[in-house]
Amino acid sequence: MSELTGKTAVVTGASKGIGAAIARSLGKAGASVVVNYASDKAGADKAVADIAAAGGKAVAVQGDVSKEADVLRLFEETEKAFGRPDVLVNNAGIYQFAPLEEVTAEHFHKHFDINVLGALLATREAAKRFGSDGGVVINVSSLASQVAVPNASVYSATKGAMDVLSRVLAAELGPRNIRVNSLNPGAVETEGTHTAGVIGSDLEKQMVAQTPLGRIGQPDDIADVAVFLASDASRWVTGQTINASGGAR
Repeated sequence: MSELTGKTAVVTGASKGIGAAIARSLGKAGASVVVNYASDKAGADKAVADIAAAGGKAVAVQGDVSKEADVLRLFEETEKAFGRPDVLVNNAGIYQFAPLEEVTAEHFHKHFDINVLGALLATREAAKRFGSDGGVVINVSSLASQVAVPNASVYSATKGAMDVLSRVLAAELGPRNIRVNSLNPGAVETEGTHTAGVIGSDLEKQMVAQTPLGRIGQPDDIADVAVFLASDASRWVTGQTINASGGAR
């Protein structure tokens, strides 16, 4: 694939899971990729090595997307390495489920600072730097924005905010030829879902039973949709919420 040859893509939270898969797929499609990470340097370096082994170009840049100074440095390092960005994938995020009685202000602010504020800060910086041809922003949201998941009130609220953010910024930035869409995975097998005990559990069986395609998702299932949204093949698509969930809803 070469749909993105000559393009530069920044992927936040790309040291593992869906983010790493998106970074690898964008690299395979020809983009030069900036692999952002907060703390997992080893994972980010592996993603970079995987992209290089496949013939692509990539660098890892540390940064906490909830901090303005880190976001500024992320894009400065991007321009030093590859020039102006063309694609931003806002993938960085956390999920820590908790019943209502255990929700705290700290729990709330941690989720919104990373999942929502981080996307806003990164998009603001990318939009400043996109060229005259515009750019692409992909907000990795979740099916949890549309499905009521018990004990996930705060996490789900951040993803609902991401969907709205995509629609509003698509309208605001459209005149500058900047497209913004939400990419909403359903259940996906990642390091996170393994750590959370989802994989192999009754919950996984329940999710598979509710998925018409009859399996749990894999990171590459999401990454291939991200490549489409980043490419010119989706040039007439903006302000949309794209579910990548095997039909689950």
